[in-house]
Amino acid sequence: MANKIKASQFGINAFYLLLFVGLIFSHVSFAADDLSMSVLKLTTNPDGTQEYSVTLQILIFMTALSFIPAAIIMMTSFTRIVVILAILRQAFGLQQTPSNQVIIGLTLFMTLFIMTPVYNKINEQAIQPYLAESLTSVEAIEKAKAPLKTFMLEQTRLKDLSTLATMAGIETVDKPSDLPMTVVIPAFIISELKTAFQIGFMLFIPFLIIDLVVASILMAMGMMMLSPMIVSLPFKLMLFVLVDGWNLVIGTIATSYGMGP
Repeated sequence: MANKIKASQFGINAFYLLLFVGLIFSHVSFAADDLSMSVLKLTTNPDGTQEYSVTLQILIFMTALSFIPAAIIMMTSFTRIVVILAILRQAFGLQQTPSNQVIIGLTLFMTLFIMTPVYNKINEQAIQPYLAESLTSVEAIEKAKAPLKTFMLEQTRLKDLSTLATMAGIETVDKPSDLPMTVVIPAFIISELKTAFQIGFMLFIPFLIIDLVVASILMAMGMMMLSPMIVSLPFKLMLFVLVDGWNLVIGTIATSYGMGP
């Protein structure tokens, strides 16, 4: 308990340290430009638009860090991959192999692989122009949303979009891209779960057949007390290795997102 309290206190101290460094950095930047603005003051651009001060941007960014895990899980390919791998492990009849750490690690790197084209577009259209000071922070956020929204819409079923749009009180739109992110994100999650269950079902069938065959043979032999799971596990592992199962599973997941030739 004491170690947990110390770890929590360390995290709080680290947060305040980063926030303090950010405030010092922004203060020095303002002094160099002879600017005198309050923390919450807006900066007026030459074209008349307004932008948050650097101090407030840092504060918003530090607050948004807590939402990054949710964004990675719910706005990328993470959900589909982790559900498929979890179903695959269940089909084997194993509880801890591969371990949760291995599944999460593989899912993260597969997500990075699949989302790389989207990140490249965000980097080209939003991050680099913002670093070059050709875009304001608000404009950069809008530019960054477009590739991610396009990716989600490509993987989302129209039925799910229609259901969520109706629940949100949106009657008609010219095209799906006109829907707000508050509608696109939950529709994307629902579609991802459905697709993950469909792929998981297809992966489950061969292992289920092996279990049924082994159970029938053991029952015919009168070996009622021997668990079919124990006998079928080596055969399922052998089948998976002989057909190069991991290559097929990873290839199927990547292909489902349009990856590959």
